[in-house]
Amino acid sequence: MLQTALDARHRALGARMIPFAGWEMPVQYQGLVEEHRAVRSAAGLFDLSHMGELYIAGAGAGAALDYALVTAPGKLVVGRAHYSMICTPDGGVIDDLIVYRLGEARYLVVANASNAPTVAAELRERIAKFDARLDDASMRTSLVAIQGPRAAEILQPRIEFDLTNLKYYAGVETTACGVPALLARTGYTGEDGFELFVAWNDGVAVWDTLIAAGTPSGLVPVGLGARDTLRLEAGMPLYGQELDRNTTPFEAGLGRVVKFDKGGDFVGRAALEAAKDRPRKALVGMKVTGRGIARTGYPVYLPAAPEACGTVTSGTASPTLGYPIAMGYVPCDRTAPGSQFEVGIRAQRAGAEVVPLPFYRRST
Repeated sequence: MLQTALDARHRALGARMIPFAGWEMPVQYQGLVEEHRAVRSAAGLFDLSHMGELYIAGAGAGAALDYALVTAPGKLVVGRAHYSMICTPDGGVIDDLIVYRLGEARYLVVANASNAPTVAAELRERIAKFDARLDDASMRTSLVAIQGPRAAEILQPRIEFDLTNLKYYAGVETTACGVPALLARTGYTGEDGFELFVAWNDGVAVWDTLIAAGTPSGLVPVGLGARDTLRLEAGMPLYGQELDRNTTPFEAGLGRVVKFDKGGDFVGRAALEAAKDRPRKALVGMKVTGRGIARTGYPVYLPAAPEACGTVTSGTASPTLGYPIAMGYVPCDRTAPGSQFEVGIRAQRAGAEVVPLPFYRRST
């Protein structure tokens, strides 16, 4: 199992460590609900160093990524980022990504930990015919995220950049906590927040500085457990649950990501054009109205129907909302808010109602 540069810090804080995507990662420290609520009310600190960081550079880097991905990275303004996907030739999702344009001919692609080697290999193959090269910096990079309504207040005195000038989905190379960093206003919690990409060993300085500075303001370290409940409340998909190679972006409700108008061919274009108007399933949000919590893999039924018509992809008891929520795939003609389903929870069925996504949206 791989360990991040912050492994000793997690253990000193009493974290419960678990295997995750080939890494030993903290799932919780003081408790999932407490950590979740701290992010919603104050701030949380996350070790995301298991993610993949892939730099693409060269005169043809923009064109290469336009061909390799479903979005149009070549149209990004320097300093901005966007959500993207890399798809198979038949339109399935290999991974969802964040792409940053760091310079005229330099990009950063951030991949999920479980898929980073696969994405790196796919990108190397796809960009080979372009004037572009890939540098996999995943094992040289620590990634620390601070998220929550007090994140900017805690971070600002420790960074050489005015955070009021940093837009959502933007990044800047600066100095943070005394070390060089790529600072991005991105996150996976539904709250305002920042991600700091630094050299591997510099992750310790960033973590220690922010823990010391933020604790009086309510900041706590946060594990994978609360990260999952936070992203679910925010209606954000997780690869391996909402997204996989058997699902197209359109079925996941993310068809807006696919840029058919960017010009030229890209991997999966023909299949995605055909799939656009022929989805086989649809992702919805559900409020569980019966007793029990819908978990990943539980069957979804039409009321009183003997056979399942769908599957829960993610579910939890929402710490913010106070009731169970879930996302799942259902028939395409049953996606309207108020549509009724039943979720098979052990030997029982619990009622569930389709509700709009996201479940939670911050007020500012």
